[in-house]
Amino acid sequence: MEINALDVLNAMKKDEQPPTKRNESGKKMTNDIASNKEYKVLIENLAVSYSGKTAIKDINMKIPDKAVTALIGPSGCGKTTLLRTINRMHDLTKGAEVTGKIIIDGENVYDSYINPILQRRKIGMVFQKPNPFPTMSIWDNVAAGLKLNGVKDKSILNEIIEDSLKMAYLWDEVKDELKKPAVALSGGQQQRLCIARALAIQPEVLLMDEPASALDPIATQKIEQTIIELKKHYTIIIVTHNMQQALRVSDRTGFMYLGDLVEYDKTEKIFKNPEKELTANYVQGRFG
Repeated sequence: MEINALDVLNAMKKDEQPPTKRNESGKKMTNDIASNKEYKVLIENLAVSYSGKTAIKDINMKIPDKAVTALIGPSGCGKTTLLRTINRMHDLTKGAEVTGKIIIDGENVYDSYINPILQRRKIGMVFQKPNPFPTMSIWDNVAAGLKLNGVKDKSILNEIIEDSLKMAYLWDEVKDELKKPAVALSGGQQQRLCIARALAIQPEVLLMDEPASALDPIATQKIEQTIIELKKHYTIIIVTHNMQQALRVSDRTGFMYLGDLVEYDKTEKIFKNPEKELTANYVQGRFG
């Protein structure tokens, strides 16, 4: 199910959304590590269905802080669905039901007292295709989320925008053209602009759904270099069909198939010495 930047922006604006049904019961993970600072995100017994049809089931993951976690697997296996749950985007989907827990910094984002609008403002998202807001300039694209969060001081906005564009390795290319329409940038520049836009809200977690799939090899290399640098400051979860990309940028990799998390471990182990035969067949290109 495709989502885009306008979906997220609208979700951040609205005070009420159709509630997601959820059930916090279910078996506990064997290790309670909610207070373990090595991990930023804990996923416990997570399942998602749409109008009764299961999309993902019984997902358990410990996602480390300041690292890149990759989700791989064939199309339709549940990777993007899993990504959406972390940002509570399923609240916007009629008939969606989420059970289990997603714990960020010791707090379950699906607890009843959590404001989903505020929660989404803590999590940056970058999508498969570069999607700058088409009627806005480069400057306004990066400022959009900040203004939504109440930042109005022009000097503060300028400072954060510059810092965000620098972190996305785009500042030197656009610093003299900030009022230029964002859609006038190349595809690779637009995607780095979208990364800067996500970083501007100072997220705790950065989600990326196939961020380089629509780009040429040179632009892809720049995006990958950006991801590697960003993990010094952020917890990053990336969905990718490109297994070589997962090898290049990620620290841990989860292989998904038909809604199941088949195997999840250090990236080198997943690709060189997986425990499951299904994982081995996929990473060796025998299917998918």
